[in-house]
Amino acid sequence: MLENIRAEVVGSLVRPGYLAEARQDRRDGALSTARFKQVEDRAVQQAIALQEGVGLDVVTDGEFRRGIFTGPLEEAVDGLEYVPGVLRTWYCEDGPVEEEIPQVVTGKLGHRRSVVLEEFAYARAIARLPLKVTVPSPLMMFLRWSPEHSTGAYSDAFAMAADAAAIVRRQIQDLADLGCTYVQVDAPELATLVQPETREWYESQGISTYAMLTEGIDLLSEVTTVPGITYAIHLCRGNRAGRWMASGGYDFIAEALFQRATGFDRYLLEYDDPRSGSFEPLRQVPEEATVVLGLVSTKRPELESVDALAGRVDAAAAHLPKDRLAISTQCGFASAAGGNPGITWEVQEAKLRLVTETARIAF
Repeated sequence: MLENIRAEVVGSLVRPGYLAEARQDRRDGALSTARFKQVEDRAVQQAIALQEGVGLDVVTDGEFRRGIFTGPLEEAVDGLEYVPGVLRTWYCEDGPVEEEIPQVVTGKLGHRRSVVLEEFAYARAIARLPLKVTVPSPLMMFLRWSPEHSTGAYSDAFAMAADAAAIVRRQIQDLADLGCTYVQVDAPELATLVQPETREWYESQGISTYAMLTEGIDLLSEVTTVPGITYAIHLCRGNRAGRWMASGGYDFIAEALFQRATGFDRYLLEYDDPRSGSFEPLRQVPEEATVVLGLVSTKRPELESVDALAGRVDAAAAHLPKDRLAISTQCGFASAAGGNPGITWEVQEAKLRLVTETARIAF
């Protein structure tokens, strides 16, 4: 178990401009793979130096080798492809926005290579602090499910999720074999169930939301059976280009989450604005587990107040002892490579300093 981890980053960081340019050059055939990997390495060095410099207790590689946080289940797995016209609803300040799903499950999911192994092997060699690797929840594949296009490969969405879970567990086993001791599972699909409209959407796709909170969480828990690792689960309500997928407190999912997802040692929960609801559900957190309060927004460039953040920690402590609390950003800074509006490298650094400054004051 990792101890005394009070200031934490969720996972992804803003991509440096030179990395985005190199990725495009590689797509255009103007940059060799060998040269591109050198650019990625440089960016990861910069990411880890930033996190260590602001005083975080845990670092990641920034997810710089991925195009999106779900990369380990989408960028190196067979069975997905782009299908035009398959839509999903996102929300912004102006209301709902329909967007195409970037990839849809059209065939049997098959592990092709492990993105996380490259990430960990390189970052381990340069990080001076505990290193965390993020993997997507296998239930994220429900967001890539289409009753029209996926049923040729899987008659049942949960059979697809079981294959995804086996792939994620294999990746975690590979990480453990290399000495990784901290893995975070990103599971926004569970948090989006707090909104009735989202639950209705899943049901319209033939996916039972009750089954997601029972059979689905059991599948999710299977990936935490690799020994020797501290497991965290991160829940947010969507994070893409400043948009979100759902609003509502954790009340609807709290009982299922905290009673069934028992393989997790740390729960990283989004709590940066009123859309996240109250701290009341924290009363149901299992004994010995830690809650990492995602109080600092990665969607908005405005800087929060350290005093206000510390006050929020005190408010949460009314429901869970402070020695079982920590603080982080509410989500990654760039869940997709494009990042969020107004979130520059400089804003990111300032917000990460807020996390560490608040942790020093609040704990």
